[in-house]
Amino acid sequence: MKQKAPSLRGFTLIELLIAVSIFVVIGVLAYGGYNNSVKQAEISRAAMKRLEQVQTTVRLLTQDFEQLAPRPVRDVLGDGRLPALLADGKGPTLLSLTRAGWSNPGGLPRATLQRVSYVLENDKLRREHFTVLDATLANEPVKRELIDQVKSVQVRFLDNQKQWQQQWPPLTAAPATVARLRPIAVEITLELEDFGEITRLIEVDD
Repeated sequence: MKQKAPSLRGFTLIELLIAVSIFVVIGVLAYGGYNNSVKQAEISRAAMKRLEQVQTTVRLLTQDFEQLAPRPVRDVLGDGRLPALLADGKGPTLLSLTRAGWSNPGGLPRATLQRVSYVLENDKLRREHFTVLDATLANEPVKRELIDQVKSVQVRFLDNQKQWQQQWPPLTAAPATVARLRPIAVEITLELEDFGEITRLIEVDD
């Protein structure tokens, strides 16, 4: 007896459309999840970079003040001398100071003291230093932008009488001591658009 060949049944058009629709939905969901993961990763990287900027700024300010040296420097015009620490609130330069501990791994013929300035301009905080201690107009400072979105920077200084001063040297300081006078502590308040206020109290080494 001749056997009947089994019938071959294909997919109907409706089944194909349903399969394609499911595939499209899965693809859209997978792409949306991937896109969201990429965006989250970018946000995380930006947040980490911002946090690193904040930490670096606070660390440099702390190191500079902790190693504040009682060494005045020559004015760039050669007309006089600037005190070891100068913060008079004039212009965009917040403060200038002489710090010790300038590392010299290359053994270059230079001092281990360094003249440093902090400048707030266009909502950006910048650190500058000269390659020589007693600079002239021919010496250009080395500039490094530390952080942006800075709303304000407030600095005050604790003198030997445990009184807070808004500028340094204090107006009441004796003229003979002004050039080398140092505070015993410095309080810095950094206000950022995203982080708000960050306050750091720094003790100046003896």
